[in-house]
Formats: sequence, structure tokens, C-alpha cells
Amino acid sequence: MPFSLPELEQAARIVYQAMPPTPQYCWPLLCQRLDTEVWVKHENHTPVGAFKIRGGLVYFQRLRSRQPQVRGVIAATRGNHGQSVGFAARRAGIAATIVVPHGNSSEKNAAMRALGVELIEHGADFQAAAEYAEQLAAQRGLHMIPSFHSDLVRGVASYTLEFLRGAPPLDVVYVPIGLGSGICAMIAARDALHLHTRIVGVVSAHAPAYALSFAQKRAVPHPVETRLADGVACRTPAPEALEIIWAGAERIVQVSDGDVAQAMRALYTDTHNVAEGAGAIAFAAALREKERLAGQRVGVVLTGGNVDRQVLARVLQD
Repeated sequence: MPFSLPELEQAARIVYQAMPPTPQYCWPLLCQRLDTEVWVKHENHTPVGAFKIRGGLVYFQRLRSRQPQVRGVIAATRGNHGQSVGFAARRAGIAATIVVPHGNSSEKNAAMRALGVELIEHGADFQAAAEYAEQLAAQRGLHMIPSFHSDLVRGVASYTLEFLRGAPPLDVVYVPIGLGSGICAMIAARDALHLHTRIVGVVSAHAPAYALSFAQKRAVPHPVETRLADGVACRTPAPEALEIIWAGAERIVQVSDGDVAQAMRALYTDTHNVAEGAGAIAFAAALREKERLAGQRVGVVLTGGNVDRQVLARVLQD
């Protein structure tokens, strides 16, 4: 799935019809905490509070060109992909159905409903919700939008281009891995720009499927137990994403829910930005690897800020 720079820039222009670029800042207190120069890409500043919106916008634009007859779509999500689909579907005038697992974030569910989607709760985790969404797609004649697709990567790469161009040259960048669109987009932009930035993927230690798969060079499903980083709660890796990650990432780091909570508190204290668990996981990995980062310019992606108020309050009070 290699993309040329003109292809990525064309996708970025589609994104910018709906939203402006997000900022990347070097926060002094975070630099003190990490004891080196650190830049944060603020994807919590998009119209849906997360980076996923970019992929949805490009996916729907290209879907309109490929299949103009489509009148309804369906997707499975823990929240941010569903908001992306809802936002882009409404702009395209297409009805959207979203399937979430039981116990999903109530505030993410409310945000998706506010975008006009039909929200269905099914299953105990994302994988169960995705399997049910595929069944409904067949029953209702809906177009199934996957959580990993080349068009989603194209759109997401608009933020990786912004980051790699907007910050000074980065020695290493930490990127969360859910199903892989973010890290694959970072690899695509890094390669298209002919940079030498090392890319480190980050997963929850309680959802380690991608870390295990990276180490064993084969797809390794694994149960999901994270209670805080639901945005990276992947049980079954996407084969297409694995191929790109194997080829382009340096390594994958695992962090615990405790590490993530610490990073959420640090980001709020030092920048007054709210990060959901998956949004803070990249900084959690940088904190864990602080000793090896001395003298390097570090990038971390704050992928989203969509955390329920009660969860955030509990984390901040801990």
C-alpha cells in the first residue's frame, strides 16, 4: 500500500474541505517531564475530537466515485471510527448504521447519535460488533465500511504529513495502534517525504495482538482486557496493516492501563489537554522509554480526547 506524495496531498485536500490542519506543539512542561524535546500532534482538535475523521472524509469521497448508487453504510466501532463515518456520511447525504459493543462509552455513543447514525449495541467486544455489522450489511444491503482500508489510510496520512512537515525533524515518533490506520499512515508519509524518522508503534499490554504479531511475524489474535484504552482494544490484527508495520516500523511497545492513566494525568497537568486512553498511549510509551530518549527530538500523537467525564475524573483524582 505505498502512496506517492501527490496521492497523499490529494487526499489531504479532500480533508481540508471539511476541517483545517491540527496543530503540533512543543510543550515546555512535557519536555521537562521527558527530559528531552517532545512534540505533540493534537488530533484531539478535530471536529469529532479524534484523528479518524480524516479517513472517513476520504473514504466517502472515493466511495461516491466508485459506487454512486450506495444509499446506506454500516460500520463497527468503539467510537471514533463511528463518529468519522457519521460525520462523513451526513456530509455525503448517506444513511449510516453503527454497531458498538455493549458497555461502550456512553458519551461516544451520544456523539454518534448526534451525527444522525442508527446506533446498535451488540456483543462483548469490538470483534463481536464487527462480525454482527457484517451480518447486518448482508441482510440490509448496506455497504460495510471496514476499520482498516487504503482509503482510510490515505485520509489519516493528512495528519502525518502535517506533523512531519510542521515539527522540526523528528528522530522518533510514537504512534498508537488500534487496527493500524494511524501507524500505516505515518509510515506512508515518512517514506513519501524521504525522511529517516524511526516509527514506534504502541499498544496496550492488555490488548497485545499487534505486538505479538510484530514479534512473531505472523498474525496472532489475543483477547482484550484493557479498561482504559478502548480505542486500541484490538483482538484480531488486519493482515494488510501487519505487512506495512513489519516493513516500516522499528518496534512496538506495550504499556499498561496504569501507564496510560499516568500519561493522561501528565498531558492534562502540563498542557490542559484532555486525552482519552488511546490518545495518551503514545506519550505513555515515551515516558516508559525516557532513559533511551535523551538528546533526541521525540514526536507523540495525541490521537483523540473522547473520554467519558466520569472516567477522566477518576483518572485525574487518582
